[in-house]
Amino acid sequence: MKLIMDYANTLKTRSDMMNFEVHNWGLHVGGIDITAVSSSSTFLVGDCEWMQLQSYYDTPPESYIVGSFVPLSRYNGENNYVSNE
Repeated sequence: MKLIMDYANTLKTRSDMMNFEVHNWGLHVGGIDITAVSSSSTFLVGDCEWMQLQSYYDTPPESYIVGSFVPLSRYNGENNYVSNE
């Protein structure tokens, strides 16, 4: 978890952040119908001086499984599969 927090703090202090400028001249919003919202949604109508977005990956390292889930067999080229034993 410390590695993730260090990475997040590094991102906060970087000077090469993205500068995204939008001009909504003549913008007219009629009806709005939202059918679904995800955990990383942003819905904004109108002006916003600045916005800071962050993301944290909160899965602990011990929950990762590295490797094959199922033992795989090899194909020997003669329409036969051989086990890995």
